[in-house]
Amino acid sequence: MKAPAAAAAAVGNRAGGVDPSIPRFKCQECHRALVVVGVDSFADKLPAQATSGTHASSVHGSIMGASRMDNSYVVLSKQNKSHGHGIPPRPPSAAAPHIEPNQPTRAMEGSYIVLPPAAASIYKTSTSEGGGAQLPPPSINSSSLLPGNSFHSNVTVLKRAFEIATSQTQVEQPMCLDCMRLLSDKMDKEIEDVNADIKAYEVCLQHLEQESHTVLSDAGFQKEKLKIEEEEKKLNAAIEEAEKQYSEISSEMKDLEIKSKKFEELEERYWHEFNSFQFQLTSHQEERDAILAKIEVSQVHLELLKRTNVLNDAFYISHDGVIGTINNFRLGRLPNVQVEWDEINAAWGQAALLLHTMAQYFTPKFEYRIKIHPMGSYPRVTDIHKNTYELFGPVNLFWSTRFDKAMTWFLTCLQDFAEFAISLDKENNVPPEKSLKLPYKIDGDKVGSHTIFLSFNKVENWTKALKYTLCNLKWVLYWFIGNTSFAPPSGSLCAAQSSKR
Repeated sequence: MKAPAAAAAAVGNRAGGVDPSIPRFKCQECHRALVVVGVDSFADKLPAQATSGTHASSVHGSIMGASRMDNSYVVLSKQNKSHGHGIPPRPPSAAAPHIEPNQPTRAMEGSYIVLPPAAASIYKTSTSEGGGAQLPPPSINSSSLLPGNSFHSNVTVLKRAFEIATSQTQVEQPMCLDCMRLLSDKMDKEIEDVNADIKAYEVCLQHLEQESHTVLSDAGFQKEKLKIEEEEKKLNAAIEEAEKQYSEISSEMKDLEIKSKKFEELEERYWHEFNSFQFQLTSHQEERDAILAKIEVSQVHLELLKRTNVLNDAFYISHDGVIGTINNFRLGRLPNVQVEWDEINAAWGQAALLLHTMAQYFTPKFEYRIKIHPMGSYPRVTDIHKNTYELFGPVNLFWSTRFDKAMTWFLTCLQDFAEFAISLDKENNVPPEKSLKLPYKIDGDKVGSHTIFLSFNKVENWTKALKYTLCNLKWVLYWFIGNTSFAPPSGSLCAAQSSKR
């Protein structure tokens, strides 16, 4: 059965509308509507004389072959070839089946339900052409199949036919033609598979029937039985041995599991200790790096301190024009520049402290014959004869013998220390160009070409001699700084600080 909606609509238009009392059928596969057309349920709309002919009613979309019907079809009884009043005309596709020109046909009188052989076998029917079965019971005549009298009985037969087809074919009925074809193809494929299996089974059965079977005698049977029993004993022994080995292996596995747990505990403890040690090692490395950094900084400071001498900072020797200075104390005076004796005495005190400190550092290697006594602003000098002279003023410009002798012995001590420094450079294989050499020659009371005496001398010449003396003292200081790592005694530093005051 098919269900084209356009055909149903066309039929409804020609008939003036489909009767709502006519039952609606659906395809059980695609669920499309199947409409019964060409049947009217009202008997009064039919002509009374319409008794001889039959009017074909069919389910919309049914197809009947010219010589046979392939599947299940329903054909209701024909009443009259001419349409009565109120009976809708049958559609061209369903009014009559397509008949080949050269194929004989046979009119079908009455109602027919054409079923598959399995469904048709349950009825007492006579076989008709086209593979169908005539189903109306003997008690029903043609007059009982009229639309006005037996429409509901015909619908009941149609429903019953669908139920029987469903129970016998195990396929829900009714079905449209497309779904029936799909189902038919599927069943053909299954039939082919079953036939192939049957052929394979038959081939196997033939092979088995053709094989020859030898029957053992009693002795052979006993022999085979003994062999089987021996093999069974061997297999049982092997099974027992395997079970024994299994039990041994199981016990070994338990021991290994215990050892494995112990090893896991040891490993966990090891990793805990390793992490703790790694943390401690990292901490120690950080501390070590910090200490090394501090050591490096300290070494840099040490090298800087090694290149720094306290004497260079404690005794700053310079000049103020013609007048030489030490720690900003002027040593000398000019006619137009009057310097107080307190400042000159302080300058002599600083110079005496510096020379005494350098000579004292190399004692006893340096023969310190002439003693310098730094006493702040009142220094004194002791000669080789143990005579002491004052190296401070004020003094009489025309008669200052003790002051002149003190200054002369100071020059002699400075010259002795310079000669000691030159001899020490020779011992250390210092090249002559790098050895100490005083810029101004000292000869007795003279420095350069000027005498250091104040008596009967010009103030300008005396001031120049003092300036040259401080210049020689500065060169000796530089040599001392380059050849020693001097750390002065606390007493000397205190004396130097008190001199500055």
